[in-house]
Amino acid sequence: MPAACLPAAFLSVPVVSGVPTSAGTSVEARPDLAALVRAKDVEAHLRAFQEIADFNGGNRASGGAGYDVSVKYVVGRLRKAGLTPRIQKFRHPYWRERSDAVLARTEPSKATYQEGRDFRTFAYSGSGDVTARVTAVDLPSKGDGTSGCEKRDFTDFPKGSIALLRRGTCTFETKAAKAKAAGASAVVIYNGPGEKGPVNGTLNKPSTLPVIGPSHKVGAALAKAAEKGGLHLRVRTDTVHGERRTANVIADTDHGRGDNVVLVGAHLDSVPAGPGINDNGTGAAALLAIAAKIKELGEDGLRNRVRFAWWGAEEEGLRGSTHYVKSLSPSDRKSIALALNFDMLGSVNGTRGVYDGDHSVRAGVRAPAGSGAIEKMFRDYFERRHLPTTEHVFDGRSDYGPFVEAGIPAGGMATGAEGVKTAAEAEAFGGSAGKPYDPCYHKKCDRLKNVNLKLLDSNVDAIAHVTQHLARTTVAVNGGARLSVGDGPSEAPVRRGSRRVR
Repeated sequence: MPAACLPAAFLSVPVVSGVPTSAGTSVEARPDLAALVRAKDVEAHLRAFQEIADFNGGNRASGGAGYDVSVKYVVGRLRKAGLTPRIQKFRHPYWRERSDAVLARTEPSKATYQEGRDFRTFAYSGSGDVTARVTAVDLPSKGDGTSGCEKRDFTDFPKGSIALLRRGTCTFETKAAKAKAAGASAVVIYNGPGEKGPVNGTLNKPSTLPVIGPSHKVGAALAKAAEKGGLHLRVRTDTVHGERRTANVIADTDHGRGDNVVLVGAHLDSVPAGPGINDNGTGAAALLAIAAKIKELGEDGLRNRVRFAWWGAEEEGLRGSTHYVKSLSPSDRKSIALALNFDMLGSVNGTRGVYDGDHSVRAGVRAPAGSGAIEKMFRDYFERRHLPTTEHVFDGRSDYGPFVEAGIPAGGMATGAEGVKTAAEAEAFGGSAGKPYDPCYHKKCDRLKNVNLKLLDSNVDAIAHVTQHLARTTVAVNGGARLSVGDGPSEAPVRRGSRRVR
């Protein structure tokens, strides 16, 4: 019947799961957070983020008006929900290409390479227009090798020449720095065998040299030509870098143990190219919808404090989450039981990816102990609903990275970015095999129409469910309390945000 016809006692009653008694009646059980969080509330937040971008330069990138207004929106929604948000301001480096880069062979034969297909400019590359002889630096005949990782690799390196290196072992930042110290005028770091396309890498901090990353096919051909002698290249990059101010938004529940915090995070910023509604308006909106209903769990349901976090400058290399983790005192870091991360929850051709906490696929970084339990919570939830899932590796690509590096158990979900859906995934999840999970990833078209709302809704339900469980108990993750911070992963992440670091 219409709500207007219901007795007052039936209005505004929290959604609960009834528990039958021996008499056959039902007593009030715990509220069901997944049922309380409505799809229309998540979509309303997505529409707000879209409108903010449309009227503020077309994006919500950190350091811009669109991001600042997004922060105000999140703060306003949190206050309306009865939470007390805190704005954590910080500075971060930024970098942009002002015009297209150039890579061309000038001697002994001529060829021009296509940016995007054949090579890419490293994030934080410097500017320059260099035409010079190419010197190969300790290129391995097999395996990853250590090309450019050690000072002795540059023994007798001719100053002013272009250093040709291959990806492997150490970070791109290390390779570029050692090439610069040896007197290189530019640096070319090509991809390893088996890696598709050009290197999508970052130097992590500004360099004064032009640094570009060709594909393995292009790089191997350059290496062969350099070995014969006389190879000259033109390398041109036109970049700008500097420092910007931005902020994280953080809000804690009133109830719950402050020494056993369940941190739930998502990045709030977009790339400059578009409004970022899937990446990552979906994660930010999911957290807002859950935060609005979390108080319904009451003191009994919130035995552990839940901390919601919207990270800034993720697209600049996980700057917001990194700043947050570094700002924690040892005791504050110890108080975080676990960190959940949600990035791109509604890719139009996506899968239902759960982070590989137990390292079963043997790829990426091994997450700290307890991460496998988080993975199982998500997988069990979906299995009960007969919904397929797939593994999503911990490779440092999103804001879980700084927490994993700090030895804090982590988990979460993602539905796919620029990667290509396999035939097996298309059979399991629907959609188109051979096509990107998100065809508008980091593009202007990442708008509300670029979101699979049905996939998003099922994922938000799972996030609410797991958050509710962990708010009550983390015993499966850490025995119920953070006794110590683990040793962290056995190896460093291969990415920092969307770009590779090594």
